[in-house]
Amino acid sequence: MSVYSIYFSPTNSTKEIVNLVANEFGSYQEIDLSKKEDMVDQVFDADDVCVIGVPSYGGRVPGIALERMNKFKGNHTKAILVVSYGNRAFEDTLKELADNLSKRGFYCFAAIAAIAEHSIMHQFATGRPDANDKKELKDFTKKIIDKMNTDTANSELRLPGNYPYREYNGVPLKPKAGRSCTGCGVCAEACPVGAISIENPRKTNKDLCISCMRCVKICPSHSRKVNSFMVKVASKKMNAACQEEKENELFI
Repeated sequence: MSVYSIYFSPTNSTKEIVNLVANEFGSYQEIDLSKKEDMVDQVFDADDVCVIGVPSYGGRVPGIALERMNKFKGNHTKAILVVSYGNRAFEDTLKELADNLSKRGFYCFAAIAAIAEHSIMHQFATGRPDANDKKELKDFTKKIIDKMNTDTANSELRLPGNYPYREYNGVPLKPKAGRSCTGCGVCAEACPVGAISIENPRKTNKDLCISCMRCVKICPSHSRKVNSFMVKVASKKMNAACQEEKENELFI
């Protein structure tokens, strides 16, 4: 049996959660869906375990993550689904992820919805996953492993969500390079969708940008930022939905 930690995680929060879960199984291999150059066709065996995680973007799976998962083929391979979200709601994300993986030959065995600090409005779920979250996520994983050792019925996993999935057209919050930009190109190399010009990293294709905030996270000179006024406006709209602290959830 091989264990895989598979994640789309531009700001590393989802990666942290997925690796924490995968680590409970022992040694594991990582596949980073954020790195376009690393994507190759991958076939998984029947006795493999894949922990597959994405952040929820407006209640949906990031389209680029689904596109790269199309290179995967399972053989009734057990998949543990992980969705992280910034304390608002994950809506159709787990269902969409499960539907797509099932079509690719995976058996969606269990799922976790985990809270992570919001990647744009950091006042929501600040510092999460914290120590209590990590302990709970490990406890969730132990329950999943116990079920793997005892359940041979291949029961259907029931997940919240609707179909058709909710409409998501992105957000208008697009990072820009400030005056302190040195043109080093770190952001352009790391952008999951190639929205930043390699030749001139100060230029961003707003039509391609998915507002994942990876460039903001990794900029060595802290030059890339989102318009602060627009963030304040968006925060006010989000406050009612995000102010109550949400809990991690296990579906098994």
